[in-house]
Amino acid sequence: MPATASKTVSYKELGFVNTREMFRDAMKGGYAVPAYNFNNMEQLQAILTACVRSRSPVILQLSKGARDYANATLLRWMGRGAMEMIKEFKEGPVPVALHLDHGDTVELCKSCIDNGFSSVMIDASHHPYEKNVEITREVVEYAHKYDVTVEGELGVLAGIEDEVSHEHSNYTDPAQVEDFVKKTGVDSLAISIGTSHGAFKFKVKPGESAPPLRFDILEQCEKRIPGFPIVLHGASSVLNEYIDMINKYGGKMENAVGVSAEQLRRAAKSAVCKINIDSDGRLVMTAVIRKVFAEKPTEFDPRKYLGPAREELIKMYMDKNANVLGSAGRIK
Repeated sequence: MPATASKTVSYKELGFVNTREMFRDAMKGGYAVPAYNFNNMEQLQAILTACVRSRSPVILQLSKGARDYANATLLRWMGRGAMEMIKEFKEGPVPVALHLDHGDTVELCKSCIDNGFSSVMIDASHHPYEKNVEITREVVEYAHKYDVTVEGELGVLAGIEDEVSHEHSNYTDPAQVEDFVKKTGVDSLAISIGTSHGAFKFKVKPGESAPPLRFDILEQCEKRIPGFPIVLHGASSVLNEYIDMINKYGGKMENAVGVSAEQLRRAAKSAVCKINIDSDGRLVMTAVIRKVFAEKPTEFDPRKYLGPAREELIKMYMDKNANVLGSAGRIK
């Protein structure tokens, strides 16, 4: 399906905000803003419902693959509809940003900016350092003309998720972060400290725990760019209860393991202002749908399996906000 919309629109017309104030508040409050990926209506509804109910700011994330899947024009109106929907909640609306996750080209970032995104990530981390600087700066110069915030990346995360795929990780070099931020003008920086993309983040044997995150690298980065928003990608915990459910009802996900809630809580109290979570949402939805199909093999109404999946997603996202990221209750 085509991935371009017919008319340029500002995110402000759609009701979104950029991430600048979100991150400033998170830094002051010692929490991280949740950045949840979505691919369909039910995931979008669940994310916003959970964040409104728990009074949390939220960043709605779309990957290049998700945008291609859904169609850019449709997404514009889904976004507008979502912002109108949350006005109906008795709790009142919360700040919402619409963010491009892992934009891989300048052209893609520009297209998203022109089509209502309030924040974009340009991931040129796989290029040599100077090329990463050059590409990132070009996106920043375009985005800032429209008051859109930009996330850059230093270091490479291993793992597979959507179109992002790297066999090996390269930790961020703290000696580069100050120069990178100064030369590019980015608003936030994704760093690599041991998180990884996908549900199979680490090569572990049954019963083994994932290796700890490199908080020493995070601390060095904080010292070099004090007060600057830092982002963690690949931060799903790969929740055991949903892995067990998937396997119980016909799936096969052996040795799937993620980042512990304890480590994410520690990160959220630092300069890490944004934590990306995608795989956990996929796992919850898949687990519930498998359960419905196994227990009710004659069911064919999508509402009867997508609806329960949506409810379980709401529960999971609310728990993340309250007990992992610390973002619940931040919007009065």
